Amino acid sequence: MSEPLDIPPNAEAGALRIALRTAVILLAFTLAFTAFMSAAWQLTAKRIAISAEAEKLGLIGAVLAPSFYGNALLDDAIVLPPQAALGLDEEARLFRARKHGKPVALVFEAVARDGYAGPIRLLLAVSNDGRLLAVRVTRHKETPGLGDYIDPKKDRNKARPWITQFADLDFDRLPAERWRVKKDGGQFDQRAGATISARAVTNATRQALLWVLPRRDKLFALPSGTRFTDQGSPP
Repeated sequence: MSEPLDIPPNAEAGALRIALRTAVILLAFTLAFTAFMSAAWQLTAKRIAISAEAEKLGLIGAVLAPSFYGNALLDDAIVLPPQAALGLDEEARLFRARKHGKPVALVFEAVARDGYAGPIRLLLAVSNDGRLLAVRVTRHKETPGLGDYIDPKKDRNKARPWITQFADLDFDRLPAERWRVKKDGGQFDQRAGATISARAVTNATRQALLWVLPRRDKLFALPSGTRFTDQGSPP
């Protein structure tokens, strides 16, 4: 029968020190790596947020010039629940532009559900006095070279893109019943062979203006970040 090994006390102490040192090194490495990843995430998240904010302001700038307002537009927003009148089947944000503390314009989304190749997303700016300042197509799947002229970036007429027909109009200058493409007896031009795209944008724009006008005061009055409800609003 073999006798148990006689391990010197010094050897046991040395092994314990090595194990402790290894554990401390691993812990330090883990903490350093975690701190690095956290710092990298925070830096990346900040850059992404800045980029997203710049992209939003760029889109808004297409319908509302920065000189038109003086507030932090992205911070002065409320939540719109799904709105059938705007073609929205999901929540969206509505931005309130102010100058010297006074309301000047509302910027919001609408969707034309009856585009030729699918929904057409729009961004509109409506002044506090009821004028449609501008509208832009932000997303669509209309036929390239045919129906995509609704997007000024694709419109071959760079001097006067089709979408600019809506700029600075209201229902006093152009009654709602005339807010249609010419083929339907209205005011707005359409391109031959691509009437459906123009009709969808025109009708959605008219409907969006009809929806927002009687709600302007309530939309401006709500505290930033709150959710709009249509209770008590005009029909």
